[in-house]
Amino acid sequence: MNSAPANLMILVGEHFACVKITGRANFKVSVDFKTLLTELHQRGFTCFVIELSECSLMDSTFLGVLAGFGLKMFQAADRSPSNLVELRNPNARITELLENLGVLHLFSISQGPLAASETVQESSPEPAHASRTEITRACLEAHRTLMEINPANVSRFKEVTKFLAEDLHKLGDQPQAVDK
Repeated sequence: MNSAPANLMILVGEHFACVKITGRANFKVSVDFKTLLTELHQRGFTCFVIELSECSLMDSTFLGVLAGFGLKMFQAADRSPSNLVELRNPNARITELLENLGVLHLFSISQGPLAASETVQESSPEPAHASRTEITRACLEAHRTLMEINPANVSRFKEVTKFLAEDLHKLGDQPQAVDK
């Protein structure tokens, strides 16, 4: 099984940012993905499209990072459906995972090619080469986020979060509270 992290590509216009994910979106790229989204948001972008036509699967850590960002944008937009993060061209498996985790409502789903009406710049972010501690912390935060968004996820991820918190402690880091 190929466990190589997904590739991220960024398309930015004047008013929107699009992140294209190619491959298997897993915990190995979750830190880079979260950093990228945070930086784009801090630069003033408020309209986000996550292009998934070439994303085959997302693991629970990546889904948790995506859900955390979706929740942040959902809350910032006063829960307006027109301002949700757009997931473009997700496959049936990804949509099903989001629905089963109870986080699908944080996103708008669309199909078809991206039609950018403005001039765009394309680039690929440099990987951050996150440490084991940073990856473990991101995994813990992502799973805690999924449990906070949907209490039904507690039974799914309780043992995982316990293991990750213990692992983080062994690595000499104290688990951090989840950002809200």
